[in-house]
Amino acid sequence: MDLTLQIQLDEKALILACINEEKWAQKKLYEDNYSSMMSLCMRYASNNDQALDILHESFIKVFKNIHKYQTGTSISAWIRRIVINTAIDFYRRNVKHRAEEISVAETFSTGDPEAFSNLGSEEILKALQQLPPTYRSVFNLHVIEGYSHAEISKMLQVNESTCRSNLVKARQKLRQILAALENEHNDQ
Repeated sequence: MDLTLQIQLDEKALILACINEEKWAQKKLYEDNYSSMMSLCMRYASNNDQALDILHESFIKVFKNIHKYQTGTSISAWIRRIVINTAIDFYRRNVKHRAEEISVAETFSTGDPEAFSNLGSEEILKALQQLPPTYRSVFNLHVIEGYSHAEISKMLQVNESTCRSNLVKARQKLRQILAALENEHNDQ
């Protein structure tokens, strides 16, 4: 019990120091959460630079709004929510400037359940990053984060049916990309 109390006091002191804009506290909070939040950003970004942009913009929001954090709840969950919202904002900003035609993915299926077993997590992440931003965002929010189509449609400001359609297309496109990667892997 004393250990739990000490951890809560340490977190409270860290948050208070962040509210007071103490650089050591901001650095500690950033470093403690960098790895997990960068992994999250990589799932939403097309490349490492975009992921870093999302991450840094997220932490700016974290430090700007740290006074709103309710102690006793999970700080990493609170930061995660900010990162996801920042990734969605990033998507919205960039989709307005994009006039790309997203082709309809062909259906791909494999009878072999072990078809992608030779691929590592880095290859799968690269495949996810190759998805068009719309597909990638819907896929991440629904499959990985667990949001409903209704929630995603509100976040991305699209129809729920468009959201569902984009998820189907994202899965099809991801299968194609992963199959191509698997073929490359087998040829080597």
